[in-house]
Amino acid sequence: MTAPAPTRRGRWIERWDPEDEGFWNATGERIARRNLWFSVLSEHIGFSVWTLWSVLVLFMGPEYGLTPADKFLLTSVVTLVGAVVRVPYTFAVAVFGGRNWTVISASLLLVPTVAAFTVMEPGTSFSTFLLVGLLAGIGGGNFASSMTNINAFFPLRRKGWALGLNAGGGNIGVPVIQLAALAIIGASGGPRVLLGVYIPLIVVAAVCAALFMDNLASVKNDTGAAKDAARDGHTWIMAVLYIGTFGSFIGYSFAFGQVLTIQFGRTPLQAAYLTFIGPLLGSLIRPLGGWLADRYGGARITLWNYVGMAAATAVLIVAGMQKSLPLFVSVFVVLFVLSGLGNGSTFKMIPGIFQAKALARGLEGEAAVAHGRRLSGASMGLIGAVGALGGVGINLAFRQSFLAYGSGTGAFVAFLAYYGLCFVVTWAVYLRRPIGRVPATASASEEKAQLSYAEV
Repeated sequence: MTAPAPTRRGRWIERWDPEDEGFWNATGERIARRNLWFSVLSEHIGFSVWTLWSVLVLFMGPEYGLTPADKFLLTSVVTLVGAVVRVPYTFAVAVFGGRNWTVISASLLLVPTVAAFTVMEPGTSFSTFLLVGLLAGIGGGNFASSMTNINAFFPLRRKGWALGLNAGGGNIGVPVIQLAALAIIGASGGPRVLLGVYIPLIVVAAVCAALFMDNLASVKNDTGAAKDAARDGHTWIMAVLYIGTFGSFIGYSFAFGQVLTIQFGRTPLQAAYLTFIGPLLGSLIRPLGGWLADRYGGARITLWNYVGMAAATAVLIVAGMQKSLPLFVSVFVVLFVLSGLGNGSTFKMIPGIFQAKALARGLEGEAAVAHGRRLSGASMGLIGAVGALGGVGINLAFRQSFLAYGSGTGAFVAFLAYYGLCFVVTWAVYLRRPIGRVPATASASEEKAQLSYAEV
């Protein structure tokens, strides 16, 4: 039976049932897509602000008085704050509503951007730069709230594509700001020019969210979902896997330019010509990772993706030791692509895992779907927060490796070991055996669905 059309109070939708195909085809898909596009816009600007300092440090020459270790510490702090704020941003969707929080979170991006515009000049103390960098971290929180919100709009069969597109559109904010910096550096502009470009874009994102997005009443006031998700072991297992994919993506995005300037002696302009390629391709391929996971299973795609990431890292170690810049850059781009692909496949796993657990508990039909949607949406924010901490680890690992050995080789050895760990965890937990047993009373169709989702 087709669900009734959604009703509105202001920008609130009272009834939402995307699993009903009649409802989805009649009104649901159009509304969900509209919210997806404007969610992407806001998250895109958020990622750009979050990774702003990976670009700004390239502008900061000797006159700023910062050492390479200072710059790695600065980008580590920015990444850390972006990871931590993802937790409250996950709760915020249930407290304020998805549309309302998108307006608020987009508007908040003005704070770090205007602050950076104010202090960006030689003579500013390192502690001031650290403080302003802390503010930029709030841009990383937009991902958590955006993914939690969009997860509720789409049916399970479309989540891999929708979440991949939402996240990929946000991730692409990284190469876009790097390209903007390249153009401005090439035109002999300064960092304040770059910051001045983004201030009006932030206003546009907030206004568009206010005018074109919706809140789902079914999501509001369910703050207990995050607590339930935090108690589930699979939330933390998936967080470990997401550290390997997204942690790599965001960590390398912050560090790549600095590695090129320190280890290979590239100038800021020469580094800027190369740094955007990897994040751009990694962002564009994330929806493909979600689509492949929809079709073949997220765990399978994730498993073999970690094989590729480990192989690429091993080649990077060789390239670094031989000081081969062409090999190093080309393989680093491959590693970015694989991290983006893995981002899409790991996030597709999350709804499947909680749907499988709902079926294993004996829930059926809409009750199983609602249970899976509730916990998967909440867990995404927590997983995203922990995953972003991988970016902190990568920048700190590079900092220590350059201090100890004068190169990034030691850091890459540690990353290789971690990808091996993720391969083992993916196989042992999600491919070696199903998540839960099928209830004895389950029908043949339910058993088939259970086994399908058990391999997520």
